[in-house]
Order: sequence, then structure tokens, then C-alpha cells
Amino acid sequence: RKLQALVTATIVLALYASTTRAADYAATLSQEPVEIVRQAAGKILGDLDQNREQFTAQPQLLRDVVRSDLLPLLDLEYSARLILGKAARGISQEQLSAFSTAMSDVLINRYADGLLEFRSHDQLEVMPMKGDNNDKLTRVRTRVKLNNGGFAPVDYAFHKIADGWKAFDLSVEGISLVATHRGSFAEKVQQSGIDGLIKSLTELNQGAASTSAKKAEAK
Repeated sequence: RKLQALVTATIVLALYASTTRAADYAATLSQEPVEIVRQAAGKILGDLDQNREQFTAQPQLLRDVVRSDLLPLLDLEYSARLILGKAARGISQEQLSAFSTAMSDVLINRYADGLLEFRSHDQLEVMPMKGDNNDKLTRVRTRVKLNNGGFAPVDYAFHKIADGWKAFDLSVEGISLVATHRGSFAEKVQQSGIDGLIKSLTELNQGAASTSAKKAEAK
């Protein structure tokens, strides 16, 4: 689980905004995907170094930073449709937005703490571009150095929309985040529908927030 948290936390590390001002997101999204990944890594590591003690004591602060500065760089609704697959047919915009929000909260609550495991720029290496990349799908390949000295490949999938480049999926050691969640949520949707899934994720997020707060108080 610690390995999973460390590796998947790179979605936050690599896609964190190169600045923290909302007005600068347009400039960030206009960059090529590999530059978004490459330039952003140093910023978040610097913030972590400066605020590590505070983030450790108050994990909700880190989650709030991730939520406000990362989410504009992701195409959440597109990812949500990919995850839901056939279940997305016929759902309302309100339901889609609710699922997108609940899903993003799951990722933030589950993996934000993994950012604290990063100690050096050397832990994230952006690899040279290769393959057939285009506006519909461009992959940025990276690899994360693990504590045991090994490496884990992490690939980010971007597509270009009116706002610029946005990420919609990542693959850890060849396993797609979208595909993984699509499989795990399919049964829940069949059993209780999209509203039941949203309710389940919301309750999961509430429980995670409560557990995190108790752990911080116990330190």
C-alpha cells in the first residue's frame, strides 16, 4: 500500500501547477504535456520542503492545496465518463459532476499523504517522448525511484481540449487508473445505480477525512 501511495502520488507531483495562481492556469495548460510534467516537479517539492512539518501535522492542509491547484489541470468529467463506461449513458450532468467530485476526493484522500514520501528531485525522471502522439492522446512517460532502489514506470495520458492540454489517466506499471476503477465500480453501479455509487464514495471520503484527523491529533 505504501508503494502504491508513493507511485500514484506522482499524479499530484508531476501535474501540480507550476504556479499557484488561478490566472496562470491558462499559461500552464498551453504548454506541451512533457513540459507541464517536467517544470511542475520542482515546484511541489519546494513547497513540501518548506511545509513538510505543517502538512504532516495537518494533512487536510495538503489535501486542500492539492484540490485547489491540481484539479484544474485534470479533465475530471472526461475521466469520469471513461471510468463509468456504459453506466454513463443517460446520466444527468448533475450526476456526472457529483461522481467526478467524489472520485477526485477519493484520489486526494488516498494518495496525498504519499507526497510526503518524496524527498528529492531525483525520485522522478521524465523520459524522452516516443510513439505516435497527437491531440487526442499524448503519453508522457516517467519513472519513479523507489526506496528500495528500483524504479516504477508511470505514464500520463493527456488530450488537448479548448482550454489546452489536460490529463485524464495515468498508468502505473502498465495498469491504467481509469481501467482499474471501471472494473471495481461496475458491480456497484449494477447493484445500486450511479446514485448509490456516489453515496458510497462520499461516505468513504468522510471516513477517510475523519481517520486522517484522528491520526494527526494522536501525533
